[in-house]
Amino acid sequence: QVQLVESGGGLVQPGGSLRLSCAASGRTFTNYVMGWFRQAPGKEREFVAAISRWKSTYYATSVKGRFTISRDNAKDTVYLQMNSLEPEESAVYYCAAGADRGKFSTTKTDYEYWGQGTQVTVSS
Repeated sequence: QVQLVESGGGLVQPGGSLRLSCAASGRTFTNYVMGWFRQAPGKEREFVAAISRWKSTYYATSVKGRFTISRDNAKDTVYLQMNSLEPEESAVYYCAAGADRGKFSTTKTDYEYWGQGTQVTVSS
């Protein structure tokens, strides 16, 4: 069982950066693949990035090279460093945890646990 709480969202200008954090509680954190998703109003929740317990990573093509997902297993925390943000990336960003199936999943239904989300707004 994992409980997730995101933080770090806010308002940034286009081209700016934000670092999101996801604090996890529970004894099974290291057994899960951790992911970040985002959802804008009127749009489906979309995959952003994922990281395994061994810190292998996978990114959506749209964010590759600009976003970095990381995890600190000792602190039970996952991060998403977002650089060069664009207005179209304004969304609620969600942290998620799912069982390791041997392959990264971009499907939200493969993640069992979700945080409450944190709002990211990219605007002048």
